Amino acid sequence: MTRRLPPLNALRAFEAAARHLSFTRAAEELNVTQAAVSHQIKALEEHLGLALFRRLNRALLLTDEGQALSQTAGEALDLIAGAVERLRSQDSTRVLTVSTLDSIAAGWLVPRLRRFRAGQGDIDVRITTTDQLVDFVRDDVDMAIRYGRGEWPGVTARRLMTEELVPVCSPALLEDGPPLNTPSDLRHYTLLHDDMHEDWPMWLMAAGATEVDATRGPRFSHSHLVIQAAIAGEGVVLGRSALITSELASGRLVRPFDMGLPAEYAYYVVFPRTAPHRPKVRAFTEWLLEEAGAD
Repeated sequence: MTRRLPPLNALRAFEAAARHLSFTRAAEELNVTQAAVSHQIKALEEHLGLALFRRLNRALLLTDEGQALSQTAGEALDLIAGAVERLRSQDSTRVLTVSTLDSIAAGWLVPRLRRFRAGQGDIDVRITTTDQLVDFVRDDVDMAIRYGRGEWPGVTARRLMTEELVPVCSPALLEDGPPLNTPSDLRHYTLLHDDMHEDWPMWLMAAGATEVDATRGPRFSHSHLVIQAAIAGEGVVLGRSALITSELASGRLVRPFDMGLPAEYAYYVVFPRTAPHRPKVRAFTEWLLEEAGAD
């Protein structure tokens, strides 16, 4: 969408004059002449087709339209100034702030960070977790890892990794329980549910195990909690392959059968469109892609 903006120099002159209610003080703040401020504001009024000031003999007052524009213009310029200041401070600091989901942080990212530190010891990574999308203008965040289709407006998104849904459980559960050789055998076991991703009905349908009740079993609010329940032998969880790599490698979880179902979404590295040129963002992004490729 094309933004229909007035001349930004004129808008800046107007905001200063509206704040001071003085062309002279606005000119001093902007380090220009009073005539230049007056010319910019006249050009803005002509561009908008309305008066922004009421010019009296010894006073300058805002019209109703000028009052409305003054508040919005001030907020917009403050946002721009704040964003620029954060970019300057971020580029001068060794701290890289990464926002991500709790599940991918605990299950995939954090266990690997020591390898990044080994190669990039001059960058300190700060991890924050939230389910909300990041506002890179307002939030003190350099980049993010998100789960979805990669179609977020106003940002650059690079696909990090896909995943598949696979039933997993504790090996002790299989030793003590009935045979679990086919998907239909799941009817003899407790199903564990991740409230963030209710995928059992879809997986059982794809596996042809429609006689298994996909609704029964305890529920957990976070992926790492349901994985811990599976490790403890509480039942069978439909694991997300990206989050259970270390558990499968250590033998704490096993796959009773090979069938997996590709997940609908994928994980993406997300950052502002100008961020790829920043050395610490580029370094961390390249490392993330290497780690995902190794998996």
